[in-house]
Amino acid sequence: MTAALTNRKWTLKSRPQTTVAEQHFNFETETVGELADGEFLIKTQYLSFEPAQRGWLNDVRSYVPPVAIGEVMRSVAAGEVIASKHADYQIGDRVQGGFGWQEYAISDGSGLFPVEKIIESVPISYPLHIYGLTGLTAYFGLLDIGKPKAGDTIVISGAAGATGSTVGQIAKLMGCRVIGIAGGQAKCQWLLDELGYDAVIDYKSESVELRLQELCKNSIDIFFDNVGGEILDQVLVNMANYGRIVLCGGISSGYQVAELPPGPKNYMQLVIRRCHMEGFIVLDHVDRYPEATEQLMQWVDEGKILVKEYILEGIEQCPQALAGLFSGQNFGKQLVKI
Repeated sequence: MTAALTNRKWTLKSRPQTTVAEQHFNFETETVGELADGEFLIKTQYLSFEPAQRGWLNDVRSYVPPVAIGEVMRSVAAGEVIASKHADYQIGDRVQGGFGWQEYAISDGSGLFPVEKIIESVPISYPLHIYGLTGLTAYFGLLDIGKPKAGDTIVISGAAGATGSTVGQIAKLMGCRVIGIAGGQAKCQWLLDELGYDAVIDYKSESVELRLQELCKNSIDIFFDNVGGEILDQVLVNMANYGRIVLCGGISSGYQVAELPPGPKNYMQLVIRRCHMEGFIVLDHVDRYPEATEQLMQWVDEGKILVKEYILEGIEQCPQALAGLFSGQNFGKQLVKI
């Protein structure tokens, strides 16, 4: 069966020094190989995209090894088992795992992102975001590091992205006053009208610095940062005493190695305000994934957390999907449907 199938895939051609683009990948075609004992074949249906993938292209010290030249571009994906020589995986099983940018993947279930079955009661794409790394990142980052309390004021950069929008909704459930920073009228209106944010700042048309002073001067209890750069600096001068800063990402840097942005100028505010600033990696909390997933599923089932997907069609769109994360293209979770 597998010998008759053709797999299309993207492999890493060269390491980008600045902006990632299609030129850094090769689009290849191959015949799907035969399964060995203990292996199974997945037909990919959805690919997940997150800014961290840009960082995985850099040959630098990190929490995971870099993607190797010639390797299939790393990505978590969801699909269906269509052939199997593995006792635990049957034809028709819906699964997610680190299958990468390709239409078919052969797996033995192990890997950096081990294969997990997807229960029939949830949309197959949801484990790629709200029930996967995106939702888990929001959950652990906010609750474990941000430590929200009712009445706290929280500011979220990248607020209309998959992680940011989830953070904001959980913060509202915790009784916080939520202020989001996003780009464009449509995104900002969605945060206000659909997600119930208390205020938004449109960085494309407003001065973030002035709006922060108007909305929360010296009173930010929690800053959940997905962006870094100038926005981090502008928030630092408005932190409340004993505030918490959650460092989740740095989209403003593009995760580049050649043109790193300057570090924060206002870091002494951490001393003056006695603030706590901490970075984290969601993989550190793998032993608590079941706890978090159960809670996220309950909130979604109860309509307390809304999900928005931004989907591009076709495996040809993979490089554009990744690059678009750094230009603000996506509105919600960025996926590619195969």
